[in-house]
Amino acid sequence: MSWSIHGNGKTITPGEVVAPEERLHWPQTISIGAQHILAMFGSSILVPTLTGFPVTTTLLFTGLATIIFLLMTNNKVPSYLGSSFAMIAPVISTTQSHSMAGALGGIVMTGALLFVVGLIVQVTGTGWIHALMPPVVMGTIVALIGLNLASATLAPMTDVPLTTFLTVIFTVLATVAFKGLLGRLSILVGLVLGYLVALAQGQVDFSAVQSASWVGLPQFTAPSFHFDTALMFLPAVFVLIAENIGHVRTVGVMTGRDLSKFNGRALMADGAASVVAGLGGGSATTTYAENIGVMAASRVYSTAAYWVAAIVAMALAFLPKFGALVGTIPVGVIGGLGIVLYGMIGIVGARLWIEAKVDFGNPINLMTAGTGLIIAIAVTSDISFGQFQLGGIALGSIATLVVFHSMRAVAKLRGNDLADHPKES
Repeated sequence: MSWSIHGNGKTITPGEVVAPEERLHWPQTISIGAQHILAMFGSSILVPTLTGFPVTTTLLFTGLATIIFLLMTNNKVPSYLGSSFAMIAPVISTTQSHSMAGALGGIVMTGALLFVVGLIVQVTGTGWIHALMPPVVMGTIVALIGLNLASATLAPMTDVPLTTFLTVIFTVLATVAFKGLLGRLSILVGLVLGYLVALAQGQVDFSAVQSASWVGLPQFTAPSFHFDTALMFLPAVFVLIAENIGHVRTVGVMTGRDLSKFNGRALMADGAASVVAGLGGGSATTTYAENIGVMAASRVYSTAAYWVAAIVAMALAFLPKFGALVGTIPVGVIGGLGIVLYGMIGIVGARLWIEAKVDFGNPINLMTAGTGLIIAIAVTSDISFGQFQLGGIALGSIATLVVFHSMRAVAKLRGNDLADHPKES
């Protein structure tokens, strides 16, 4: 919990970076922390807005999650843990079939499983994860999560098309129109401009803001547990594994350090943070690429800045009027941001295929991806299997794993060279 001062504490020498165990003077550190708050804010409030969770409660647990992560990684891996997009679909589905408490139970189970995976990774390494989920499988699971959510954007497109599509346009143009931090905050920019469009059309209701108090406790909700929801949340674990390991690797490259020994700790920390959030009524968490972008631009990797961001986020949780204001975001703006967000999730899966050079000339890869994606797109409501109810994401993920490993096992038994990992690197 102590940091050495980098250089003169005010400036960064050209070609150098502020290391995780270093910091600038506190005014400069607080300034960087404020940038991290802005970077995480748009996405972190979007998730509870989409799922119906209390915004202030979610902010409280993102700050607490970040502190848990920093402590469990010995203050060596700078990262902010914001709301996880991977949980949106199972949370919405479980809330509809059971309740918000049931969705929180799913988050707790997911976090516990992620913690166990992290514990195993800390002892054995990540080799078994790559064997279970090679790039074609991981890319498919990530892609099908985004594509399954596409149907949620239909109502805004038909009910308030002007607000919805202008929000999309504002968001995508902000990404390329602005440089630096503002360009990385395209979700937040799109939200604000879309909000103004909705406001001009009388689509914003401020009654809840007027009745809310300025200071008060966030809303806490205890979880309930339903066995039939477990499989609905399982695919999210795969995504959280990929996000955490990927972000640890990225930060290691950027700081010029080998942080692979922290892979297990990072997974355990995110799992523990999600368990804590689920027990109190917050969204599940994950490491945020937006904040990695802030570090890349500022060249400040100090974990002290993340302590600042975490503490401020937790302080915002005790302002009910702020939470009520966020709650006024109209459905058209949410729908427009959802179009961009869900599409990006889908394409991130395709990017995993490209980066790993997955060979779709091999029918094992082709059928694995095709089967999983079509099931996830087609199944927009839960299907009952006895006592179990599974949605498109769970069914698509299960199908992806079963198709890949069964085809590969049979091909190996038959001596078919298609079983050799099809030109994946």
